Amino acid sequence: MYRPALIGGIVGAALAVILGAFGAHKLKELVDATQLAIYEKGVSYQFYHSFALLATGILYSAFPNKLLRWASSLFVAGIVLFSGSLYLMVGLATSGGSIGAAGVITPIGGLCFILGWIMLLLGVLKRNH
Repeated sequence: MYRPALIGGIVGAALAVILGAFGAHKLKELVDATQLAIYEKGVSYQFYHSFALLATGILYSAFPNKLLRWASSLFVAGIVLFSGSLYLMVGLATSGGSIGAAGVITPIGGLCFILGWIMLLLGVLKRNH
């Protein structure tokens, strides 16, 4: 098992529960439906990739290679950049602000997710000699 991925997955999932509850109970009073949907997208992707981190940590036992370690790092980066930028975007909107040009962070986070899945695939396909 790859402990950093397991810890990241557990912490990420716990935070997603907290952030999801906040969105469902408090944030909906502060933002419109469009902003709430953006926030919920961040929570959903954080959940998906927290579970991906858990799977990566478990798969590491059978496929111990650097590609799986890269996958876990890319999943964490994706959560921070993709989900984090969506949270920031909605948070700034509550005060009339905007993320502006920094919005480019969101697709970079999405790219990290994609690369994480590719690294996970390559790591599982790699033959260990």
